[in-house]
Parts: sequence; C-alpha cells; structure tokens
Amino acid sequence: MMKLLLTDSGVKNASIQEALVGLLGKPIGESTALCIPTAGYGSPDADPAGPWRFISGRSPHPMTGLGWKSVGVLELTALPSIDEVRWVSWVREADVLLVNGGDALFLAHWMRESGLAELLPSLTDTVYVGLSAGSMVMTPRVGADFVGWRPPTGGDNALGLVDFSIFPHLDHPACPENTMAAAERWAAEITGPAYAIDEQTAIKVADGAVEVISEGHWKLFNPAS
Repeated sequence: MMKLLLTDSGVKNASIQEALVGLLGKPIGESTALCIPTAGYGSPDADPAGPWRFISGRSPHPMTGLGWKSVGVLELTALPSIDEVRWVSWVREADVLLVNGGDALFLAHWMRESGLAELLPSLTDTVYVGLSAGSMVMTPRVGADFVGWRPPTGGDNALGLVDFSIFPHLDHPACPENTMAAAERWAAEITGPAYAIDEQTAIKVADGAVEVISEGHWKLFNPAS
C-alpha cells in the first residue's frame, strides 16, 4: 500500500511538512511530483481558475509550490485516450502524487475510469498527498453531506483504500456549516471510524498505522473497538 498524507488544506504547517518529508525519505527539492487537478472540475460551483491555481502553485493550499525537483500534470479524464504503458510509467516514476480538492465522488469516478484506482495499491514506494476531496476519495464513504456530483451508480461510496471517513474544513470561516455539531450528525450515519479535521490537520497512513498530524483541531468519531 502506498504512503498517504491526507490533508484538509494542503501542507499548511511545519508539522505536516515534516510528516511529508518523512514519508518521502528525502528532501522535497530532490523529489518529483505529479499533480492531479481532476476533482477541481467536478463540483457544482467549479470554475477553471481553481484547477489553474492548484497546478500553478497560486492556491492558498500549499501543494505544487513547495519546491519540488519537478512537477508534472496528470489529468485523469485524458488518460483513457493515452496509451496505458505511457501514463503508468509516469505515475510509477513519480515520488509523490499531489491530488487536488473539489468533488470527491467525481474524482473517485475518474480514478476508476482511468485505471488509476486499480494501480494505486501497487505503488508501495509512492507518497500520495490529498487535499480535501483528494483525501476523502481514499475513504469508504463521503456521507450524504458531501454528495455534489452524482455518480452513475448513485450512493456516496469512494475508493475505500482506508477504513475511515473524513469530514473536512472543520470550523472554517468559508464553510460556516462545517461545525462540530454538523460533524457529529454526519458521523452518526457513517459506519466505521470517521475523523473531523481542520485546515491545520492531516492524517498520515504508513505501514498500516494511522497517525493524526495536527497544529489545530480534530476529533475521531466511532472509533473501532
């Protein structure tokens, strides 16, 4: 299983950056990145400026602008029209995948359609860094509160590569509805462990161990007995 750093708002503080460097096993400046903007096109209020800010490093969520050795772009909606041997080699050669926020179910759909979802479990040396929806896509379910784009199959199932769900942007001024009380209601309908996290928090998954990295606020609901 690949090494995961599931962030709320990117690499927002020194603790999250230290965790990232630890997962990479080498400095950011010596590491190659592929960024995946796809989720930024999927939400009902999406506009093309969002993916551009993510790709260019102009976003307020630090991801592509951290000083990588190189950054490439992998757009999942294009992959079905590209020879699989080519794009799989791009993914395997990257040290890190930086996955944009937006709509988690749209992203899950295109991860499956493109073939990336099937490839991910084999990338044992790769670090996966998610931003908001890019983190939620790895979970079993996003919950009804976060269903925007509706998949052809219906439901709120994401990829299920981890066994917990994520309620992002806890108490963020831009998301006044994302209160702790709302997170508690959301968690009540999620079967299995579920974390509410704020912008100063990330969840690290490595070698089967889950660790919360935080300089802010978070809460675990429905912990496994």
